[in-house]
Amino acid sequence: MTVPYQPAGDRVLRAADVDLADPAFWRLPRPERLRAFALLRELDAPVLFTPRPGTARTAGKPFYALVRHADVRTASRTPGVFASAPGVTTPEPAGWAKALFGNSMVNMDGSEHAALRRIISRRFTPRLLAGVEENVERLAGRLVDELIAERPGDFVPSAASRMPLEVICDLMGIPRAYRARIAEQIDHASEHVGVERRGRARIRIPGRGLASLARMQWVMGRLAAERRRRPGDDLVSALVCADIDGEALSGRQLGAFFSLLLVAGVETTRNAIAHGLFLLDRHPEQAELLRSDFDRYIGGAVDEIVRHSTPIIQFRRTVTAEFALGGRTFLPGEKVALIYASANRDEAVFTHPDRFDITRSPNPHLGYGGGGPHHCLGAHLARLEMTALFRELIDRRPVMRNLGDPELVDSNFDNRVGSLSFTFGPTFT
Repeated sequence: MTVPYQPAGDRVLRAADVDLADPAFWRLPRPERLRAFALLRELDAPVLFTPRPGTARTAGKPFYALVRHADVRTASRTPGVFASAPGVTTPEPAGWAKALFGNSMVNMDGSEHAALRRIISRRFTPRLLAGVEENVERLAGRLVDELIAERPGDFVPSAASRMPLEVICDLMGIPRAYRARIAEQIDHASEHVGVERRGRARIRIPGRGLASLARMQWVMGRLAAERRRRPGDDLVSALVCADIDGEALSGRQLGAFFSLLLVAGVETTRNAIAHGLFLLDRHPEQAELLRSDFDRYIGGAVDEIVRHSTPIIQFRRTVTAEFALGGRTFLPGEKVALIYASANRDEAVFTHPDRFDITRSPNPHLGYGGGGPHHCLGAHLARLEMTALFRELIDRRPVMRNLGDPELVDSNFDNRVGSLSFTFGPTFT
């Protein structure tokens, strides 16, 4: 990077000024980062970014940034070349952590990934999904009832976080006695992913995160043992009891899946819901259009919220074979970052990409991944949750009004909303 990062103001930002390996970049206001991505998309080939000596460990190894929609999509759909192993986040998970907690499905490739995903996908039966949809609708109504009755000041813990947490816990059959503790462990396990840690937190926070994962694993271990003895009508029972082919998850596999489902499923949907409320508040014409015919427009609204906010900013891949893409030939062992936040604003694919438009069609966003074997397993569930909650928020009187911008958490991994203050008013307009 040639100049220290400052809000650009009238300064002409150049592509040479952009350094995605510098933690300071990820503390810039989001519009500044989006402008930097636009500059990188104009270049002839992906840029190599190298963490400087002394940079926080979260920056990881040197990597090429894939910022164009076509490149991210191609890499996602070529898993034999752009591998998820040994890890899709930075830093990559240590071998001892995988041995202790189990390897997450997002870090697997090939037959190992396919076998685990097959076991899990088979358990999402039509009967199970029908029950989930009914439960999601009931939960959305109850949450908005409580919002109106209790008038909390922060939308994130009172609704945006509770919705996906309760849905996943109900789906898995997690007893209510465990849920408050699990919510706390999720926050501890994920609050510093992709964030430069400072001072004593460099020592404290990693241990705190691993301890939180261990506690969640302990909960799932106890529950799995109980469900093997006395199966119920829930996903944990289905996963730990062998099917007709004798396939089932081990205790460690279940713990790893549960951690992924909670940290990924809760965090991403929470952030999409919070960003969605903010976007509808700041674009009252879009909120009014949605209210005019909810069933017609909600599918497009959910997709546009996910595209515009892009809850997951990036995932990493490791190159396993020589491959030409985007103006460069990649070599085995090189690292690439799939920058979804940039791909979802690519002018070559989206007209007026910075505009929030719930009628955008087509909308081939990469908010659930770029396709291929790692396409988000929870995409359907996330859509159900957002649809149900926004139906209640749009239909009810009084409805919510935001007080200010979301408080975003510094991260190079997810577009996380720390808090979103709100009050109530007669309409969105």
